[in-house]
Amino acid sequence: MWVVRADSGKLHVVTGAFGYSGRYIAARLLAQGAAVRTLTNSPQRAHDFGARVDVRPLRFAAQEALVESLRGADVLYNTYWVRFNHRGFTHAEAVANTRLLFAAATRAGVRRVVHVSITNPSEQSPLEYFRGKAALERSLVASGLPYAILRPAVLFGREDILINNIAWALRRFPLFAVFGSGDYRLQPIHVDDFAALAVEQGQSSVNTIVDAIGPETFSYRELVTLLGDIIERRRPIVSVPPWAGHWIAVVLGCAVRDVLLTRDEIAGLMANLLVTNSPPAGTTKLSEWAREHAADLGRRYASELGRRGNRSASYLS
Repeated sequence: MWVVRADSGKLHVVTGAFGYSGRYIAARLLAQGAAVRTLTNSPQRAHDFGARVDVRPLRFAAQEALVESLRGADVLYNTYWVRFNHRGFTHAEAVANTRLLFAAATRAGVRRVVHVSITNPSEQSPLEYFRGKAALERSLVASGLPYAILRPAVLFGREDILINNIAWALRRFPLFAVFGSGDYRLQPIHVDDFAALAVEQGQSSVNTIVDAIGPETFSYRELVTLLGDIIERRRPIVSVPPWAGHWIAVVLGCAVRDVLLTRDEIAGLMANLLVTNSPPAGTTKLSEWAREHAADLGRRYASELGRRGNRSASYLS
């Protein structure tokens, strides 16, 4: 698996190459000899690429400049999105901005787009995250651009938020609350496995949609139990109504000045929208990875708003 190499010297454009999944995609492309350009809102963010990545601003309203930044690109890897609505960024704006990006890619003559979506998107979903992702999938297909749409459930790795912050909570509190039964499932994929899949699909010429899931499936309760065992912080797991779980998350969020979980994220998790019946697209097991990183997992809280507020710090800092 993943033996296809990016054509040496061809230009590959990655949105957010100094962020999370984009950084892993860019690293794989560089290792294969590709020329890499990033479109980013965080040009000053610390990274280890040196001068090997050409940096351009991600300015959706400056359409002509955006077209020129994409001109000559063989593949565009689009990781741009927002996790929740907040002052300064919303799902609706992310949908509109991504459509502008697709339009610029069309005008620039980009050969192929590898686009990051989500498992089980639906334009009929009551959840704006999943509804917006479905609308963008339809826009990309309608654009006529050759495409690969990747649908990850949950990414994990050193820079992740969800898995790290579950471990963080287990380290600090005497019990752990799950929403309802906790029997709803998820299929995490390692971020580098995801990047390898993205680069592989960038070299294809076939329009495709891939559920980018890992080799293990956990119920939420099983995942919490596993992480507690691995970091040696076994806590009683208590079931709470979703509304109560949301308010617990709000209170903790105020304490750490972040948004831990939104109502929509809880609803999507409980509706089993982070699990599919597809074969795994990654090989790295979360259970094994977590054991290898047990000493560091959850030592520090990973803040979504902190990353957006500090555009110079590495995600690892």
